[in-house]
Parts: sequence; C-alpha cells; structure tokens
Amino acid sequence: MNRILVIIIFSFSLLLLSLKARAQFDVHFTQYWDLNGYYNPAWAGQTDKLNIAGTYSMQLTNFKHAPRTMYFGADMPFSLFNKKHGVGAGFLNDAIGLFKTKRVWGQYSYKFKIKKGLLGAGIQIGLITTSFDPKDLDLGESAENDPAFPTTEQNGMGLDLGVGAFYSHPKFYVGFSGQHLTSPELEFSSGEMGETSKIKIKPTLYFTTGYNIQTHNPLISIQPSVMMQTDMNAVRVDLTGRFFYTFEDKKFALGLTYTPATSVTFSLGAIIKSIKVGYAYEMYTSGIGLGNGSHDIVLNYAMDINLFKKSKNKHKSIRIL
Repeated sequence: MNRILVIIIFSFSLLLLSLKARAQFDVHFTQYWDLNGYYNPAWAGQTDKLNIAGTYSMQLTNFKHAPRTMYFGADMPFSLFNKKHGVGAGFLNDAIGLFKTKRVWGQYSYKFKIKKGLLGAGIQIGLITTSFDPKDLDLGESAENDPAFPTTEQNGMGLDLGVGAFYSHPKFYVGFSGQHLTSPELEFSSGEMGETSKIKIKPTLYFTTGYNIQTHNPLISIQPSVMMQTDMNAVRVDLTGRFFYTFEDKKFALGLTYTPATSVTFSLGAIIKSIKVGYAYEMYTSGIGLGNGSHDIVLNYAMDINLFKKSKNKHKSIRIL
C-alpha cells in the first residue's frame, strides 16, 4: 500500500514538471515543509504540542525595493467532548517596492483518527490589507504635480477566507488547501482626482505531500516532498529531497529543491531539543544572476502542553524538520 502511494505521488509530481512555474500573489517560502500552518489551516493542532513558527525571507537580493517578508504563526490542540480540535493564528508582513501587504488570521481544525494517521479539516478567517506609499515615487518634473498620482499613503482592506485538509501518518503526509476563496478586492484612491484603483486577489490552491524513507542505517533517513501552488493561471511546483542524520540527541538535515523553469534551492537545518532552525538559498535559473537569489531563515519551537496524557488519539508528527 505504501509503495503504491509513493508511485502515485511522484507520478503526479512528474506530470507537474511540464507546467511553467511563475510568480503569484502569495509569498512562497522555500522551506515550506516547516510552515504548514501558513499554507493550510487544517494543520492547526495536528500535533500534541504548542507550535510556534517564524520566518524571514529576503527575495531577489541586490535589487532595489526587492521583496522582504516576515511571517509569524502559532497553533495548539485542545479537547472538547472527548474530541480533538486545533486552533491557530498567524501574521504576515510583505513589502514589495512601494506596496506593502499585511495579513492576519485565525484558524480552527477538527480532527479525525483514521487508522494510524490523523486527518484534520480546517477553516481560516482573516483580513488582508494592501497599502501604497508614494513618498519614494519619482515621476520626473513633468508629472510632479499631476493630480492623477497620489501624494499620500493609500490603503485597501478585504475579508480573507481559506479552507484545508491535512492527513499525517507515521510514514507520510498529504495536504490540500485553498486560500483567498472570497477573492478579496482591495480598493483605494489613485489620486487627488477622486479616481480609485482595485487589486483583486485570485483564489490560490495548494497541494503538499512528503514521505519518510528509513535506510538500513537507523541514523540516516531520506524525506522527499512536493509542494504545488496555483491560482488556476500560473503554477509553481517544488520538488525536494532532504537527507537527515542523527547524532546523539541532535538531528541535522541537508536538502535540495528543484523548481522547474524557476530555481534551484539549497537548504540546511537542525533540531536541538525543542528548537528547529533552517536556512535556504534559492538560486534563480531564469537569467537574473546566481548571486541575486533569495534567503530564507526559519525558526520553530515546540512545547509540550500535556493536554492529551490519557488520550488514545496521541499523534506524533512524522516530520524531522
């Protein structure tokens, strides 16, 4: 059964190789495997710990006004009427050029025990705001006093909705989710003439999966994983392989990710007690220069909260990092 599942998953991945990866509205973090809560609300409470995750991404370095993104999120399980549930929250601050986007959200997930695994079904509700600050806008002398251009910061806000499902098993995991399902339309003034501009955000779908391969050496394991992101127009696919080595009470990881028509990413990670740390560098293959890639830093902390000491539905995440 497990071999059949692996064949299906990676056959699907090879099919996606023919689709061209392109940029979309949502930020894509190269270490997606450690940020499930950002992509999928069903992840909330998927483990029996309080999980706190944060990341900072510097994209297209050496370019002026290049994207800078910060994400912070947390989730935890709780029990009600002898059932397991999860709650989570997150905050995102994304700056690209003269535009800044902020998102804040809350998450709820209901859990189902299925054989050796745990299935979560989740919903996410939040707000998304986008602002445009023209203070660094250079229009030249001819358009300096043009009333068609704004002179003060403009803001737009919209309601944001997401749903998802996540199944984790001791040997593999699979997740599906949809973000921006309300297709938020952010409206703000474009100048002193009273005209308005609108930014409409398309719904985005995510698929992620991974498998744990234990080698003959108990200290070494391999974890292939896949992430697909699409707004039904543009598609990005990440194919990742990570090598894990255990030394005493510490674990170390070395990974390589290939994104067709976009980039190659190298990643390093470690877990020491309850702390995980990871770094990744994405090198773009589209001709902008190998030194103008993106840096991602991820920090996770997991804390026991002892809510399920006597529960028969205890579940441990398969992910080493």
